[in-house]
Amino acid sequence: MKIAELRNLSREDLSVKLVSLKEELGRLAYGKTIGQVDKPHKFKELRRAIAQIQTLLNETQANAKKE
Repeated sequence: MKIAELRNLSREDLSVKLVSLKEELGRLAYGKTIGQVDKPHKFKELRRAIAQIQTLLNETQANAKKE
């Protein structure tokens, strides 16, 4: 998902998306431990998406404190 698309989401939607991405990363990590990872590049994609969402949440929180 592109950062521009994420910026259009509400804070609640971002939180829900963050939880689902973290769960998916956990399932993927579990699959790695038992040797059943089909797409190892997904680790990087998920970690990056999680970081982008966390950054956006921090930005909105900082903007709310300024006002």
